[in-house]
Amino acid sequence: MISSALGLDRGDLRSSLRTGFLKWQCRVRQIAMREREGMPDDAIMPEVALDGDAEPLGSIITVLCKAPVYSVTPELRHIAARTNDPAHRRQKAIQFLSAGHYQKAREFSDTLTATFSPGSMGAMKIRAAGKCRLFFDAYAQRFDLTCNVWRLQPHDYLYKATIAHNVLFNPSLPAGTEVLGFDVAWSESGSEPPM
Repeated sequence: MISSALGLDRGDLRSSLRTGFLKWQCRVRQIAMREREGMPDDAIMPEVALDGDAEPLGSIITVLCKAPVYSVTPELRHIAARTNDPAHRRQKAIQFLSAGHYQKAREFSDTLTATFSPGSMGAMKIRAAGKCRLFFDAYAQRFDLTCNVWRLQPHDYLYKATIAHNVLFNPSLPAGTEVLGFDVAWSESGSEPPM
């Protein structure tokens, strides 16, 4: 109904939701870096719901990776390699990510990622379902995103980018850390207020 009233087709609405979500994610992640010293909040930690479950499975910490052409994975690895001091590494990561990293939403992939401990039962359940919903609810904005889920392999670009990012904040990531990709089905997703 909204689409016909505005003269927009479904493709325009999907594009608008995608663009709005990526802009919002960039802004809330910039806030986390500049005002919360990188600590994630509900804008970065959506609840995960699986079809048929009465309650959400729990929350996950998502990573928003740059698209390959805008990759900063080498820079993130360089920051990690420069020091073994976790506090100094974190400080340099926050400094780097607070600057211009989140300035241009168009530079980011709309596939979110998240890390899980090796053998994580939660990751196993999400992977087995193959699909889930992510609920972001923060800063007077809510997103209900339907996502196709798959396990990323160590050679995958998004896997490498996610590990490079997370090692800066958790230098003791165990070997065999699992990374899941959450590919948003924009036509099955929505926001409140609408984008």
